[in-house]
Amino acid sequence: MELVPLDSDDQDDVAAVLGAARAHDQADPVSEQGLRALAEEIVSRNIALLDDGRIIGVATVRWENGTANIELVVHPGERRRGAGSVLLGAASAIGKHGAQVWSHGDLPAARALAQVRGLARTRELLQMRRPLGEGSKPLPAPVAIEGARIMSYADSARDATLDREIVRVNNAAFAWHPEQGGWSVRDVVERRGLPWFDPRGLFLALDAGDACQDNADRLLGFHWTKIHAAEGDQPAMGEVYIVGVDPAAHGRGIGRALTLEGMRYLQDKGLPMVSLYVESDNLAALRTYEKLGFERFFTDVAYTV
Repeated sequence: MELVPLDSDDQDDVAAVLGAARAHDQADPVSEQGLRALAEEIVSRNIALLDDGRIIGVATVRWENGTANIELVVHPGERRRGAGSVLLGAASAIGKHGAQVWSHGDLPAARALAQVRGLARTRELLQMRRPLGEGSKPLPAPVAIEGARIMSYADSARDATLDREIVRVNNAAFAWHPEQGGWSVRDVVERRGLPWFDPRGLFLALDAGDACQDNADRLLGFHWTKIHAAEGDQPAMGEVYIVGVDPAAHGRGIGRALTLEGMRYLQDKGLPMVSLYVESDNLAALRTYEKLGFERFFTDVAYTV
């Protein structure tokens, strides 16, 4: 086996490895951020593992808020030969002490590799799901927010001021979060340029003050939804992608109202299921989502080098 830098001409081979792993493990082998890193190499270091000239595994290392995040995947037909250990060793040498190594789906093979390498299990990111289709529990009725109005991004001014407000609220809401915090306007613009973005599916809670007042355009919170296209025998599915509320506006029911607004939008699109990700120790968010009918589906785990 041979380790080499991933070349931009290798994307078809990388896609084949990722697709085989997804079908075998019934879980996405790398995150959305990892997919972008594998394709761009702007803020990442990408490695391919070759055997007889064929790519049998890949790893990516990217830095977010000063922390290295490692994701790696080995083709199912090439496992149990030490390929994962080789990739992890190379990626850890790049990410160094304190790097997070992600296992999507909390797979037994990843747990075994972490145990052999002496890695500590330090984070659990839960995926929760809720049916939206026929026969599912009805969604709660809409709730008005005193002093606020909800609109979609499609109906807003869509200007630079609003983008800055989304960044401000996101960074205040997720100041504690190692990946979601620390956004810039570029992060908002980049996500708006992705194929799945729909301006009608980004919901904004704006201060309902008089238009003459300085706070009339102040953002209180936002809910960014996402739709995953059907793949193979898996139907399309909605996602509560990001719900961010300005800490100064907590206690007004803004997060719940925005979440419901987005879920109704996804239901009206005919999607049978909605998912979301939440940290396992975020007890307040867990209680909110459980009350809305979400149940735990699987777990992504981060181990620390």
